[in-house]
Amino acid sequence: MITTLVYRDHKVTAHQPEAHALAALRQEPGVLLWVDLDQPSPEEVANVMEKTFGFHPLTIEDCVAESPLPKIEDYEDYLYIVAHGIGYTAEGGFTTSELDLFIGPNYLVTYHRTPLRAVQAVRERAQRSPGTLVRGSDRLAHSLLDSLVDGCQPALSALRAEVDRLEDGVLRQISADELFPRVVALRKDLSRLRQLVRPQREVLAALSQGKSRLIRPAIVPYLRDVGDNLVRIETQAASWAEQLILSFRIYLNKSGYEANQGIKVITAITALTIPPLVVGGWFGMNFERMHELGSAHGYATAVALTLSSLVAMLLFMRRKRWI
Repeated sequence: MITTLVYRDHKVTAHQPEAHALAALRQEPGVLLWVDLDQPSPEEVANVMEKTFGFHPLTIEDCVAESPLPKIEDYEDYLYIVAHGIGYTAEGGFTTSELDLFIGPNYLVTYHRTPLRAVQAVRERAQRSPGTLVRGSDRLAHSLLDSLVDGCQPALSALRAEVDRLEDGVLRQISADELFPRVVALRKDLSRLRQLVRPQREVLAALSQGKSRLIRPAIVPYLRDVGDNLVRIETQAASWAEQLILSFRIYLNKSGYEANQGIKVITAITALTIPPLVVGGWFGMNFERMHELGSAHGYATAVALTLSSLVAMLLFMRRKRWI
């Protein structure tokens, strides 16, 4: 499907014109075109990209065949940009939706294989307030790129919530069998996010240098702001990855502390049994001449010695704060 926004006389109108009408609009002075190709057919691609705008065959091929990485290429008459929208689900991880942009002097051509909320949002804003948004093809391109980056917020919120859940699990009695796989999976997601953001940040950095004549100096600060947002996203992902490692270390320290507490209790019980064992062992030796065996108070002496030794051992351990 092809949707065309025509900006003239400070007004925006939407059309679905034929290829020859697009060519005429492109030549009309004072007109800005935005041609959006949403899941186009091969015939629509050929009519718009080849016949009407005459884009380089390699760029058309990159549009039709999905590009794995964002990039920017300057063909003097137009700029070709590959950008990606980022989506996230806890079950499926990260997914990307490619958006190809052709920025010309008085036109913007966009191509995408799946419907994009970023494109729809910018189109609606352009129709509501054309005077503030539609000021040039570079301004429209900035709005689309900014909307793509803003579309990352649900993914960031989902990741933030998952990190918080893991931190709460560390403080609760979560098992290592449950915690470890979740930490590994979430770190992979964060690493994937950084891999997706870094190339787009480089594209925005190249755009914000203002070397292309198709990017006006007034738009450069806006593009730089989009690049700063990508830097912030990458920094957050790195920070959350370190936070996960810290939480896992806290969990290990907590587990080690609880294990040590159990060992201390077992050791204390073992130590408390030493006096009865010593006294009982002594009186249990069957020597022929043991004065204790013939004593009338032998039993009472053994009991008193056992209890006093046990109390002394208990007081000693309490003083050392072992129990």
